[in-house]
Amino acid sequence: MTGNDSTPTPGQDARTVIVVDDDSSVRRSVARLIHSAGLGVQTFASPAEFLDQDLPPGPACVVLDMYMDGMTGLEVQDALRRTARQVPIVFLSGSGTVPVTAACFRGGAEDFLEKPVKAKELLDAVHRALDHDASRTADRADLDDMQRRYDQLTPCEQEVMTLVVSGMLNKQVAYDLCISEKTVKVHRARVMEKMKTEALAVLVRLAEKVGVVPAAVESM
Repeated sequence: MTGNDSTPTPGQDARTVIVVDDDSSVRRSVARLIHSAGLGVQTFASPAEFLDQDLPPGPACVVLDMYMDGMTGLEVQDALRRTARQVPIVFLSGSGTVPVTAACFRGGAEDFLEKPVKAKELLDAVHRALDHDASRTADRADLDDMQRRYDQLTPCEQEVMTLVVSGMLNKQVAYDLCISEKTVKVHRARVMEKMKTEALAVLVRLAEKVGVVPAAVESM
């Protein structure tokens, strides 16, 4: 990260705009604009420098120049897509062609703006991108919480949960696992407690989100 063009990395809930451009004057002007809007800013002079750093934990977006030494914006976009942490991209380009613009949007770009860009146009695009990433950040937090709950289940409780969400009755689960129906009821109650739900329909949705594959139900 460049030392003079950036503000400190904000906390978990703060919003951060990452500016990647090899033109120092563009970096500074965009950073000043973003900072004036009350947002955190990180700036990078090269794609390699940017990709070598971890993304901020909170909502973020990238304002990315299309043509830079070493890598194009499309190549940076491809590199980001291969990471676990996705982040919206607002492209800036002085010469955007229809095929290039289309490729950016196919890759999931938030917006494509031509230089020189108006301040309001850029800020509007940045705020939209941050809103989208905030929504994804909340979804990621919810999924992490669900996964933690599931990981707290014992192996037997996980087996019971898998069979229950597949639609099996308690007696079917008992038969399948070679345990008593009373034991199934105890495990099932603990599953519901640890997964923080009292409704089977909700448990089924939670199971889907953490990747639990329901077992095939066989008639008895």
